[in-house]
Amino acid sequence: MTNTASLFADGIKLHRAGQLADAEQIYNRILAMLPDHFDCLHLLGLIFLQRGDHTLALEQINTALARDPDNVFALNNRGIALKELKRLDEALASYDRALALRPDYAEALSNRGNTLQLLKRFAEALASYDCAIALRPDYVEALLNRGNALKQLQRYDEALASYARVLAVDPTSAQAHGNCGAVLHELKRFDEALTSCDRALALRSDLAELHAIRGNVLCGLRRYEEALVSFDRALALRPAIAEVHYNHGNALHELRRFEAALASYDRALALRPDYVEAHYNRGNALHLLKRFNEAVASYDRALALRPDHAEAMANRGATLHDLKRYDEALQSYERALVLQPDFADAHYNEAICRLLLGDFERGWKKHEWRWQTAQLKNAKRNFPRPLWLGSEEIEGRTILLHAEQGLGDTIQFCRYVPLVAARGAHVILEVQKPLHELMATLTGAVQVVSRGDPLPPFDLHCPLLSLPLAMATRLETIPSAAPYLAARESQARAWQKRLGAANKPRIGVAWAGSPRKELPGANRIDSQRSIAFDQLAPLFQIDECAFYSLQKGDDAVRQLGASSWRRAVVDWTDELRDFSDTAALMENLDLIISVDTSVAHLAGALGKPFWLLNRYNTCWRWLADRDDSPWYPTGRLFRQDASREWGPVVARIADALADYVRLGERAVTSIR
Repeated sequence: MTNTASLFADGIKLHRAGQLADAEQIYNRILAMLPDHFDCLHLLGLIFLQRGDHTLALEQINTALARDPDNVFALNNRGIALKELKRLDEALASYDRALALRPDYAEALSNRGNTLQLLKRFAEALASYDCAIALRPDYVEALLNRGNALKQLQRYDEALASYARVLAVDPTSAQAHGNCGAVLHELKRFDEALTSCDRALALRSDLAELHAIRGNVLCGLRRYEEALVSFDRALALRPAIAEVHYNHGNALHELRRFEAALASYDRALALRPDYVEAHYNRGNALHLLKRFNEAVASYDRALALRPDHAEAMANRGATLHDLKRYDEALQSYERALVLQPDFADAHYNEAICRLLLGDFERGWKKHEWRWQTAQLKNAKRNFPRPLWLGSEEIEGRTILLHAEQGLGDTIQFCRYVPLVAARGAHVILEVQKPLHELMATLTGAVQVVSRGDPLPPFDLHCPLLSLPLAMATRLETIPSAAPYLAARESQARAWQKRLGAANKPRIGVAWAGSPRKELPGANRIDSQRSIAFDQLAPLFQIDECAFYSLQKGDDAVRQLGASSWRRAVVDWTDELRDFSDTAALMENLDLIISVDTSVAHLAGALGKPFWLLNRYNTCWRWLADRDDSPWYPTGRLFRQDASREWGPVVARIADALADYVRLGERAVTSIR
């Protein structure tokens, strides 16, 4: 017996030194002599647990517990094995049995909290950690996991305090520093978060989760290239973390590397097929890659897993809209709004779809939700005077009508200004500075001011794009009389003199809108409506026409300067101070060919013939499947087909322009 005790002591010593194989050999020698030796049976189970063989560990510990069912240490280790095997309710029962026998067993209380966290019972987990810490105030593991539970409960300041207690006991705890970084990330205190992550990695650069947290923080700082480096380091250490592949995809998405983002989402889904957010963001990437049917399928998979995912339902609607499956798109928006009645983007997207279909009665009302969308909420003007939407008389009162979005929107909707003035109101019209002089040609009692200048006193206000609602506009009652804007006569004569006698039709061209790079949604739409200057080359091959640039914007003008076709187009746009100058030049042109930008709106407002290059998923204002416009009688629309390529559109315009030259004025008449 004495020899057995000495042998067992040697086994314990080896076990504590981490020499598991040697310890295992000694425990087995003892069991060969004493098959019911509880400690050897139990400690063999612990060795299997330490090696990660949780099934064998559980069998071994159960064998030990058959000899001593009330051994709290074995019950605790049995709980750990069950937890690792994802048998969480059984693990919880094992810890509870240990604690019934020994209520002051701090380790079992802490492990119980860990299991409750996995069960997403965070408040109960917190209570379990608090009991453990009350027994052992410097219990680092319990304090650390207590912070994690508080993070899950979004009690971030308390979580930080819990991690601070860990660091007071152990300043070298890399996990505490890293978890501080994760919580500070949630609080959007990104610079502090990055400092915490760097401290953690200085202590333990071999922990994948620390690199992953740092990557998330760098994404918060919009340092996406650096974030990718951190995610790559995390994956080099642990390739099979679905969340890191997912966040890697998100960083690539922000860098507009959508194909690569898609590959990352696919890797995340290979590891976790039920990863709802990866299906959802995969759909978003596919949408931006114009692989719309695949995007719908991804949204459908996300919704099959989480039917209440309102964002997936709404984005599914937006994708169906791009596929021109408008009725299905509306159904998706409506289902999203059942799930989340105050979902501004779903309301707004429904508005756009209804306006596109000519359902103005419902469309204009829904359009008011635009001010609550992420894209436009910061642009909303908050005046102390009330908003006017047509429900009260305005005769004798002063109303401020103010521009809200792009220059083209202002030109299109200023047509309502004289109608408001005709109701007996004094109108103050606030517009973007480049439009100030042009807007002075509107009729009615209108006082024009530039945005940013002091505003005169007023009684009511209304954004320009809310005027169709205020005036109860229906498709058949659009105020379409043109011209409603005009060039200054002196300016128009000056350009007439400059141009000289016309021996060829004069064609104005514009090929790009404003990129608005600070607004991702607007920038994405601009990338669809704008074309490269050289794509207009088939027009310039028609020698019987003289072409004049109406294009502003540094990026687009550089394309003209770098093109081999630059001599085919006269470019005097450096001399165009504002839109009154552009209008004066345009008055001396015969036809305007433009993408969907302010140039087209100006042509229509001046009553000049214009041809619009219109994208397949058209802007709502051009309505569905029409080649004319009820907003602008002089407009003719050339739409992309389902290929979404501009080549066929330009080819059709080139053919039409050849006919225009051949037929002369009759061609102009035919398009009105």
